[in-house]
Amino acid sequence: MNIRKATYQFRVSLKGISPQIWRRIEVPAAYSFWDLHVAIQDSMGWLDYHLHRFLIRDRVTHVIDEIGIPDEERLFDDETIPGWEMPLRVYFMKRDDRAEYLYDFGDGWQHDVVLEGISERLPKTKYPRCLGGARACPPEDCGGTGGYGRLLRIISDPYHDEYEDMMGWLGGGYDPEAFDPSAVHFDRPRKRWEMAFLDD
Repeated sequence: MNIRKATYQFRVSLKGISPQIWRRIEVPAAYSFWDLHVAIQDSMGWLDYHLHRFLIRDRVTHVIDEIGIPDEERLFDDETIPGWEMPLRVYFMKRDDRAEYLYDFGDGWQHDVVLEGISERLPKTKYPRCLGGARACPPEDCGGTGGYGRLLRIISDPYHDEYEDMMGWLGGGYDPEAFDPSAVHFDRPRKRWEMAFLDD
């Protein structure tokens, strides 16, 4: 199949939370890992405020490779492959190929990314697109899975001592069950890259 005429369908699931928060997205097969990062951010509802990385097994060496944003100051020993230089097709070749996607190393959000299928592009269809999902993304900087659980307990009890403060921090409201695939807007990966690395 011509890679430029193909799409990858992924299921992205946030780990450590029940009921599960997940998304199903379809992206061009010619995408890089950076491009997939942007699509995951936009479909999940994250705001791309923090660092990220993919962990995926090399099918030849069987070593877990790290793909993301290299540490220019070399504070860590691990070599990180720049996501914008690595095509998805190098690692994702068949159904059920998978990676772990980590976002915000402080809060530690871990996602399973599973390739569900490879298809031909449909005519007059814009990609990437969100095909489905469930539940709202946790708010940024809420403290990981533990902090998210605490947040839900507080906002479910209007008599809780911290209810008003938490609702104010949330901007007045948050519905953990809300998600509408048709409302997902995908940013251009190149635009996001330029914002991250070219703007002063």
